Amino acid sequence: MTQVRPAAVAGVFYPGDAQTLALTVTTLLQEADRPGSANSVALLPKAVIVPHAGYVYSGPVAATAYARLRAGRDRMKRVVLVGPCHRVPVRGIALPGVERFATPLGTVAVDQEAAALLRRYPQIVVSPEAHAWEHSLEVQLPFLQMVLGSFAIVPLAVGTASAEQVAEVLEALWGGPETLIVISSDLSHYLPYDVARQVDSATAHAIVSLQHGIDHEQACGAIPVDGLLLTAKRRGLEAQLLDLRNSGDTAGDKARVVGYGAFAFIETKRHVP
Repeated sequence: MTQVRPAAVAGVFYPGDAQTLALTVTTLLQEADRPGSANSVALLPKAVIVPHAGYVYSGPVAATAYARLRAGRDRMKRVVLVGPCHRVPVRGIALPGVERFATPLGTVAVDQEAAALLRRYPQIVVSPEAHAWEHSLEVQLPFLQMVLGSFAIVPLAVGTASAEQVAEVLEALWGGPETLIVISSDLSHYLPYDVARQVDSATAHAIVSLQHGIDHEQACGAIPVDGLLLTAKRRGLEAQLLDLRNSGDTAGDKARVVGYGAFAFIETKRHVP
């Protein structure tokens, strides 16, 4: 087994040196947690949906979810991190086959016990190639490193799979307060600003209503999102919209924008299987 999956998009999607990266993430979190925001009084999420573009574009939106996790610093020890494959096609859901992931802030261990458990499922494959250049998972790590204490990850790159197959994996690893679910997905892609706002608003409404059936025109991580929605509905979670913007609001022009949403999922009642 390869020991470490090196940072692939440091210096491109986010700053490549540790000092600048730490300052960038800290600033984004502080802005998201400014006085008057909902984060100071909100319940700790069990799961979040966060975007995965370059930090200059989607970082402010992602930070609104990560700021909610600060209260879980000493509680959350395992992060199930699920996102779509962008570069290498995969039939199923791919584990990376490595022991650790690296960022400029250090390395994060892969939970090998959880990975071994998942290998029993037919939809799980091991594909270092799928993870080697995949940004959707990597860009979440610096936020997690700054917000949480000591934790391990279960990184899953979703290729050709069903929402039910994703939901089955989430159920297997759901755990208790020690486990956080992070779904990585942007929303609409390359629509005019006003059109994107309408499309993303409808998608956000579907997500907070736990209406699975999100498609790839609405979100590039549609299958991971749908898998979470199936599980959240079965378990009686409450979904909250934290932020909804697009690249025209943050750092890009408004001719062709990419949508970003941040959502929190709260366990409001005990699940009875």
